[in-house]
Formats: sequence, C-alpha cells, structure tokens
Amino acid sequence: MSRANRSRRESRQRETVKAPAYIKRKIPFYEFLNEEGLVKLEEQADWLMQEIGMEFRDDPKALEIWKAGGAEVNGTRVKLEKGMARELCKTIPKKFTQLARNPNKSVEIGGTSQIFAPVYGPPFVRDLEDGRRYGTIKDHENLVKIAYSLPSLHHTGLVICEPCDVPVSKRHFDMVYNHMRYNDKPFLGAITEKSRAQDSVDMARVLFGEDVMNNNCVIMGNVNTNSPLLIDRVVTEAAQVYCGANQGLIVAPFILGGAMGPVTTAASIAQALAEAMMVGAFTQLVRPGAPFILGNFLSSMSLKSGAPTFGMPEPVMSNLVIGQLARRLGVPLRCGGSLTASKLPDAQAAAESADSMLSTALGGANFVLHAAGWLEGGLVTGYEKLVLDADRLGAYQVMLAGLPMDENAMGRSAYSEVEPAGHFLGCSHTMGNYQTAFYDAKLSDSESCEQWEENGSKDSARRAYERWNQILDEYELPPMDDAKDEELKEYIAKRKAEIPDAWY
Repeated sequence: MSRANRSRRESRQRETVKAPAYIKRKIPFYEFLNEEGLVKLEEQADWLMQEIGMEFRDDPKALEIWKAGGAEVNGTRVKLEKGMARELCKTIPKKFTQLARNPNKSVEIGGTSQIFAPVYGPPFVRDLEDGRRYGTIKDHENLVKIAYSLPSLHHTGLVICEPCDVPVSKRHFDMVYNHMRYNDKPFLGAITEKSRAQDSVDMARVLFGEDVMNNNCVIMGNVNTNSPLLIDRVVTEAAQVYCGANQGLIVAPFILGGAMGPVTTAASIAQALAEAMMVGAFTQLVRPGAPFILGNFLSSMSLKSGAPTFGMPEPVMSNLVIGQLARRLGVPLRCGGSLTASKLPDAQAAAESADSMLSTALGGANFVLHAAGWLEGGLVTGYEKLVLDADRLGAYQVMLAGLPMDENAMGRSAYSEVEPAGHFLGCSHTMGNYQTAFYDAKLSDSESCEQWEENGSKDSARRAYERWNQILDEYELPPMDDAKDEELKEYIAKRKAEIPDAWY
C-alpha cells in the first residue's frame, strides 16, 4: 500500500473511531404548533379511529387479535373507542436500544437520540460513469460497504437498492446477509411476506443468539400503511413476526396530499397519526412492550401532473408537527430525510434535501430513514448523492450537539495573546482547537478558483464519485466469527433450496 493510501486509510479510521454510534441531541425541539392546534389534530385522529375506522384485510388472525383486545370489528373494518389506541400505546417503550454486531455501534432509539440511516427501497441506482440502471446484488453489496464506512450514518437499513438480478422470492436472504457480513452497524429485516420476515428474524437469531434476542432488540421491520385507512396483511403479519419475537416495528403512513390523504396538510397529518397509532396499538396487543417507532411520510404533489414533490413547505411543516405529536404520545418517531424529486445530485436535489432534512432534524425524529442517497422521488439510489448527503449529516450532528459554553469555548486566554486589530491564527487557543473547532465538509471545495482549476475544476458530483470509489478501494471487512458466518450461509442455502424462483 502506498504512503498516500495508508495516510488516507488511517485518517478515515480515526474519523470512524471518534464518531459516536448515534447522536445525543442537546438542543431544544422545534415547537411549531401551539396547544390548541395539537389538540385539534389529536381529536381528528381519534375521530378517524372511532367513527371511520381502518380496514384490516387479508389477515383473519389480525381481526381475531383486535376482537380479543376489545375493538369494534365489523367485517374487515376496525374501530376504536376514543382513547383506546392511546391507552394501548402506553406500553410502547419511550426509548430502546437496537444492538449492533459491534457492541460499540449499538444505537438508542427514542428520547433525545437521533439515528441516520440511508435510502430504502429504490429499484434503480445511478452513478456518474454508468448512469441510471437497475440495481444488482453487487450494487447492494457496494452500497452496504459505503454506508458502513460513513461515520455519519449510524444504521444501514436494508433495501439500499433492490437487487433486481436476484429472484424476488430469494433476494431478502442476500440483502440481510450483506448487512450482517459487510457491516457491523444495526440493520433492518425484510417485511414483504410473512415468511421473509420470519427468515430475517431467524437469521438474526443465528447471528446474535437465542438468549440475546429474547431480551434485546436486534432487528426491526419497516412497513407502510396502505393509505388511506387500509392496514394490509404485510403490516399485520410483520407485526406478528417481529413484535411477537420481541423485536421492533417501524410504521410510516405514506401519504401524498390530495391522493392518499386530503389535500389539506392538517387533515393528512391527523390521518397519518391515526394510521400509525392504530398499528402501534396493534403491536401492543401482539406483545405488550414490543419496540415500536411511529413514522410519518407526508409529501405534497403537483396537482397538475400527480407527481410527488419534496422539500416543499407542507411536508416540512408536517415533519415539525408530527415530532410534537409523537412526543405527546410518548413514542419514538421516524421521519424521512434528504428527499428530492431531482434526477441528479444537482442544485434542485441540494435545496430540496436540505429543507427536508433540516425540518426532520429540528422536529426531533429519532430514526431518520432516507437520510442519504435518495433521488428521483425514491426510485433511484445515487452513489454520489449517498456520500454528498452523508457529508452534510456530519454537519447536522455538530448542530444537534449544541453550542459548547465551557471555559475553553469562551476563549478568554486568547485575548491575553492577541492585541487589538491583531489576529488569532497563531495563538495558543487556536492551535489547541484547530483540529476540532469547525466541521470539515470533505466534499465541499473552499479553495481559491486558481487552486480549484489546478486540481481539475471538479464539481461536487465528480468529487463524490472519487470519494465513494476511494471508500470501496479502502474498505476492510469487519471481523466476524467464522462459525456464525458458516451457519448463516447454511441457513440461506437450505431455505433457498426450499423456495422456487419467483420474479414478482
């Protein structure tokens, strides 16, 4: 290895070591609505659950659970008396820990903690050289390695891209294994069918052990309600598998205002609260005390074309308001992060992502999915966008840590060295703090125009392209017990042999 490469690797390793496993927020939450407004939204959510109700289709077991829990069940429509959902949600842990394979990277979810995870779900990927294309299992592996290597991402999610070259019926094995083998941060499991959720839980049991899993959250499922007001069997079966095993469930109603919810933002926020609370209540009927994260994914849309829009004022407001509502309910919160409709990591992507992410951070989301890599309304994972977003997430981490106010922060000693009209560049206080005084945005170019031209006149996308390729070149596999790895491979081989290939 060259001296330059060794130096870069050592620098990255130092950066990773000093990065916290998650953010412990030290600044106030942004309170957008007053008490009167919050009560109105809560009353609207109660009205929806009591008078309109929710559909729970294709899962007779879910309806049995509701009946046994005291809900009003007519066919597949479930209604809850006012206050019932809130009462059931009282057993949801206000905060909990998801264990990582590396104990130093376990994360606390809830309270004042904030977790950043990458984009989830795109079937396509894009990079500067190869353009837009269907994701492959190799892309998935690469993206897991990059997410693992970025210290401002605390969690690696699951579907960083869909590996479209692997049968749908079997790709969940490969995705979960990639997160287990090429990464030692926390991750999510599959949810698209009950058997796939069970496979994910079983693989986690192999990795962590039965005793650890019985007493700790080591894996979670992430589901969406089928807005408006339909909770399908993907959700209820995932709840029975994950929560039944004392593992976590994240639910986020996916509402495009004017399509899956009313065109008015307040009504859509209340609908999102109602749908998520219904699922939260259901998880506690499955297993009281099971970890649960209430989510919100509200987007505006172009009423001329029907296309979703991101970073607009309406979803920005919803991120702030749902934060207040989740804290009043006493449950952890998930919101979206660096969202954009742009096809490229361009000025539109930067503006929309920044506005979306800022409201998510200020609003107090404990678990931020899609914090990095999202392009084209979630259809595409951008390699360059992933590392560009992660660079900015490091800046949010500094902001959320608050403003230091200790003796060193006041810098009084510096004034004894520096005369009026002098400068602080070489004084002892500056020299003692210069490495940590300001956030170093690695992908921002702040040099002179002449220096920039001398270095190739690279724009941010080109710098990001070089950055993620460097990360892959320098990637080192995290250690893993060989017996565990072999057991996981044997489980996967056995289960794949039992399942026919299916491509839809």
